[in-house]
Amino acid sequence: MDKDIVVEEITVQIADERFLGYVETILTTIADAAKVRGTGIARRSPEYIEQKMKEGKAIIALSGEEFAGFCYIETWGNKKFVANSGLIVEDKFRGHGLAKRIKRKAFELSRQRYPDAKIFGLTTGLAVMKINSELGYKPVTFSELTTDEAFWKGCQSCVNYDILQRTERRHCLCTGMLYDPAVEEKKEDVD
Repeated sequence: MDKDIVVEEITVQIADERFLGYVETILTTIADAAKVRGTGIARRSPEYIEQKMKEGKAIIALSGEEFAGFCYIETWGNKKFVANSGLIVEDKFRGHGLAKRIKRKAFELSRQRYPDAKIFGLTTGLAVMKINSELGYKPVTFSELTTDEAFWKGCQSCVNYDILQRTERRHCLCTGMLYDPAVEEKKEDVD
């Protein structure tokens, strides 16, 4: 871990066409991290990540011109659900709270663009679970997540897909986490 990194100097912003040159780096970083950790991850094509950027549905973190991190959002179930996916931080920038900044920006983008949608994610990482919890997500069974077949098809490229398939999509190594704005708004009214 580089002690000289100043996270506040890293720009976390919504990605657009200007950032298409980072797509291969993003995909390589995600794939390398999955191999090192031995965790499953749904692989995405360069075209898919490019489309997320063009639609303004991606968050990128840069230290100057250097890639530092990434996340994207996608809607499912007729925009009733939004997934925050593909969260990655380049190794040298880890341990400085950057993942939290990226995830918060993706969460804010999700709430802004789809204020009534439930926001969810699947993760095997404790750090992401903690970040999600701080944002108001709760661990849930997969039955509370989208039933959109296109979402679950994305899991086919994960090394753990056989588990999901064998359990008829009830269990996997991932933890499903959900933020339900209707529930959170009711809590705010009570407080």
